[in-house]
Amino acid sequence: MGKEYDVVIIGGGTGGYVAAIRGSQLGLSVAVVEKGKLGGTCLHTGCIPSKALLRSAEVYASTKKADVFGVIVPEVGIDFSKVQARKEEITDRLFRGIQHLLKKGKIDVYEGKGRILESRNVSVQLNDGENEVILNPKNIIIATGSRPRTLPRLEVDGKYVMTSDEALQMEELPKSMIIVGGGVIGIEWASMLADFGLEVTVIEYAEQIIPTEDKEISKELQRLLKKKGVKMVTGAKVLPETLEKGEQVSIKAEHRGVEKEFSADKLLVSVGRSPNIEGISLENTTVNVHRGFIVTNEYYQTAEPNIYAIGDVIGGLQLAHVASHEGVIAIEHIAGNSPTPLDPTLVSKCIYSSPEVASIGLTEDEAKVQGLKVKTGKFSFRAIGKALVMGEPDGFVKLVVEEETNKLVGAHMVGPHVTNMITEAGLAKVLSVTAQDIASTIHPHPTLAEAIGEAALAVDGNAIHA
Repeated sequence: MGKEYDVVIIGGGTGGYVAAIRGSQLGLSVAVVEKGKLGGTCLHTGCIPSKALLRSAEVYASTKKADVFGVIVPEVGIDFSKVQARKEEITDRLFRGIQHLLKKGKIDVYEGKGRILESRNVSVQLNDGENEVILNPKNIIIATGSRPRTLPRLEVDGKYVMTSDEALQMEELPKSMIIVGGGVIGIEWASMLADFGLEVTVIEYAEQIIPTEDKEISKELQRLLKKKGVKMVTGAKVLPETLEKGEQVSIKAEHRGVEKEFSADKLLVSVGRSPNIEGISLENTTVNVHRGFIVTNEYYQTAEPNIYAIGDVIGGLQLAHVASHEGVIAIEHIAGNSPTPLDPTLVSKCIYSSPEVASIGLTEDEAKVQGLKVKTGKFSFRAIGKALVMGEPDGFVKLVVEEETNKLVGAHMVGPHVTNMITEAGLAKVLSVTAQDIASTIHPHPTLAEAIGEAALAVDGNAIHA
């Protein structure tokens, strides 16, 4: 019999460590098993390091345009080793912060690979490779996350062909990059690399980039990325078997019935993420798996009531803040509380490209498919004083509102700092407010958020500065 816990969490990423902290707050005895570093993908190979690089690219691109603001700057260059060092310093600081929080919560951390035994105990093969520890939990939360998905016959070698994991570790920037996949991660990398001065080509299978976003937002982002030099090829099917490596990497894609060849120094595969369900011995349980993802109920219980699963490993919205929220719901349920199930339409989604994209709720097309009668209000940042002052006038805010009740159905934004603005729409969704409520909210001047108030007025044709 091993050490007893109320909860053992397999995976110390964003979902896992947040669940652990909440469990400690609720008086539960909690242990976390993590084979890598606490913080998981988001902290070490995802959200944080990519945003650190995006910020460096943004500063570089902005500095090259400093003369527009009357600021004369000598020749601008990039020391990519310093860019990477800054990224590492940020992730390390946050990593130490998480370690401190778990220590503060008296949460035991086991560094090693965890798997579920037939007895429902958890075996941990410690990273020293020699010792095995057995834990005896009343409940288990699987929070093992995901990894970049690849395509058959498009093997990642880290030199010519990479996923975001390998790209984050580049020691120097290439001159050109092909990005296979125009979803969130692919577009963030396209924006970043273009701002660093690379020649970038995005090949996307769907007819629009960021295909899950509102069509008007996608169209505007595509226009603005083309403006900064990104080549966009949508409605194209990559042919992995045509991959060739030499002085450069080349690949063909079928586009509008014609095969076209693309060449660059490197190729980035960005076609989604695969759940990490291998190696945790799910075969010893009756946990159900569908299309590679663990199946749960609304409280994240699996087919075995004392085994829960959260985060990327269960599919759905594969976002760090969603994993955290799911972790809190699962741990609250374990503690005997009655948490409110997560409503996907209340989840804000953000893309940290330049310009940024943010959204919540239904797109206009999704609302119509669901049979809702809706009206929309749009307002351009070109009429917002703060956006002009910042030198970032591109983009707009679009609100989707139900005709009969005037309640907000969805909010969609593309433009400067919209990832910091979307929470106003998120709160409006949670409180089920109307467009008139948003319009009646006094938005300080000059701010970017004025665009939200004006878009709310525009729903009924009453925008002041249109």
